[in-house]
Amino acid sequence: MADIANKYSDNVPGKYYVDNQCIDCDLCRETAPNNFSRSDDGGYSFVHKQPTPDEEGLCKEAKEGCPVEAIGDDGE
Repeated sequence: MADIANKYSDNVPGKYYVDNQCIDCDLCRETAPNNFSRSDDGGYSFVHKQPTPDEEGLCKEAKEGCPVEAIGDDGE
């Protein structure tokens, strides 16, 4: 389960975030490319744009599919 205390600072403020458990598998970026990006320097994903109502389902799908549960949906 993602921990808001360990979220990457690259995440934009809002509900969704990625924490330091990310293994850079690319699933979230493939599932919700409008919302997740890759940090080339750090080798992890982060939320670069919080979802619109139309994108919410894709972010939820990305969270549920994350193999290491690095995506949280309890952000500020």
